[in-house]
Amino acid sequence: MMKHHPSRTLSWAVLALVVLVLAPAAVAAAPAGKRNVVFFLVDDMRYDAMSCMGHPFLETPAIDALAAGGVHFRKAFVTTSLCSPSRATFLTGLYAHKHKILDNSTLMDPAIPTFPRLLHEAGYKTGFVGKWHMGGSTDKPRPGFDYWASFRGQGNYDKNRFNINGKALDLDEYVTDAITRLSMEFLRENHESPFMLYMSHKAVHGPFAAADRHKGRYTKFRTELPPSGENTPENYYRRPRWVHAQRDSWHGVNDMYHKRSDQQSTLDNLVRDYCETMLAVDESLATLVATLKELGLFDSTLIIVAGDNGFLFGEHGLIDKRCMYEESIRIPWIVSCPELYGTEGRVVEKMVLNVDLAPTILDAAGVAIPESMQGQSFLRLPIDPDLPWRTAFLYTYFWEAVFPETPTCFGVRTDQYKYVEYHGIWDTNELYDLKADPDELHNRISTSHRKKVTPDPEFAEVYQDLRKQLGRLKAEVGIRAEPEWGR
Repeated sequence: MMKHHPSRTLSWAVLALVVLVLAPAAVAAAPAGKRNVVFFLVDDMRYDAMSCMGHPFLETPAIDALAAGGVHFRKAFVTTSLCSPSRATFLTGLYAHKHKILDNSTLMDPAIPTFPRLLHEAGYKTGFVGKWHMGGSTDKPRPGFDYWASFRGQGNYDKNRFNINGKALDLDEYVTDAITRLSMEFLRENHESPFMLYMSHKAVHGPFAAADRHKGRYTKFRTELPPSGENTPENYYRRPRWVHAQRDSWHGVNDMYHKRSDQQSTLDNLVRDYCETMLAVDESLATLVATLKELGLFDSTLIIVAGDNGFLFGEHGLIDKRCMYEESIRIPWIVSCPELYGTEGRVVEKMVLNVDLAPTILDAAGVAIPESMQGQSFLRLPIDPDLPWRTAFLYTYFWEAVFPETPTCFGVRTDQYKYVEYHGIWDTNELYDLKADPDELHNRISTSHRKKVTPDPEFAEVYQDLRKQLGRLKAEVGIRAEPEWGR
C-alpha cells in the first residue's frame, strides 16, 4: 500500500492543465470549482454482470454505453467482501479494522470523517437515497446529508417504509424505481448548486425479485456449474477443508440460503432471477444519464458506478461473497465525466479499490483529503498512465458469529499472484498464479497435518515474497500481529 497521495500535491488548476496536454483534443479543461458527483452503488453486482463484459444473456445497454464513452476500470476490488464493511470503506477511505464495521449490523461511528460530510462542509448539497445497511436498527438520517431517503436494514423489493428527512412514508413501489424517482427529485431540486448524490440500490441482493415488467425475461436461458464448482477430488486437491464443507451450507451450492425460495433453489434459477433483477438497475442508470443531460450537467458531472462486493455463482462450490476468490472480491467500476476523460472510452488495468473512492471524490471537489484516509485518488489515472500506483493490495475479512462458515482471512493480491492466510482454523492457506490459472484451480502450496507449509518448488521464492508483502501491507494499514478486535 503506497503512502504517496498524488492528489494532495497537485492543485485542481494543474489537473486541468494535465487534461489539456494528455487528453484528446475533444476534451476541454475542467472548470475550477466544485465538480458535481453521483455515486451509483449496486449491491452484490459481479464485475462481469453486464453485457459489455461478455455475459451470455444479461442485457445492460445503459451500463455498456457509460463504459463505452467513459472509463472502465477492469481491475477494481473491495478490501473486504461484505456489504456493510465495504460501504463504510467507500464512505471513509479506511480499511474495515479502522472504521470498525466488521459485520452487517454495526452502526458506524458518526465522528469518523466521510466524504459526504466533508463535501457538505465545503458547500455541497448532499443527498443519500436507498439502502444504507450499516446497522439495520434505525433508518434515521446520518450526518453529512442535506437530503435523506432510506429504510431499515435490507428493505424489501416490493414496498418499503422510507424515512425521508426524518418523516416516515410508505411507498408501495418497486424499490429500484422508488430509489430512482427520489434521486431524480433531488437532482432537479438541487442542480443549481454543487451537489453530491449517493444512489444506493438494494438490488441485486438476494433473494432476488425482478420488477414485474422483467419477470420471465430469461426463462429460456440455462446456467451450468462453473468448472471450479464441480465436486471432484481434482477441484478440492489442496483446497482448504472449510471450502469443501461450505458446499453444504447456507453459502454453498448444495444448500443456497437453505433453499428458502423455491424459485431460487437451483443455481440455474438463482442466476436467472439475479439477471432479471439487474434490468431495473440498468434502467435506473439510463434515467440518471437522461436527467443529467436534460439539465445540461452530464458532461461536467463525475459519475462513478460500482458494486459493494462481488458474488459467487458456484465457483469453488460457493455462492454469495466474503472469501478472497476473484468472483467475490472483484467489482464493476465505471467512471464518466466527458469534461475530464472525453467520450471515446478508456480502459484502465491498474488496481483500484473501494478505499480509493472517498479520496477521489474529494479530489474532484477540490476538498482537502484527510491524511487519515488510506486510499488514493484515481482521478488522474485514466489520463496519466505513468502515475505512480499500487502493485499489490491487502484483503481482509473478519469472522462473523452469525455466518461462521467463512474464517478470518488476510491476503495479498498482485497483478499475477494471490496469497491468502486463514486464521482461527486449522487449515491450509492458498497461493495462486492468476495469469496461468485465472480460475484459481491449482493451489501452489500444501500444508501437512503438522502445519508445515510446502510450496511447489517453482513457487518457493514467490511464496516467501508474498508473505513479506502481506506483512508489510498489514503494517502499513495498522494491523498488528495480534489483532485488537474480538468476537
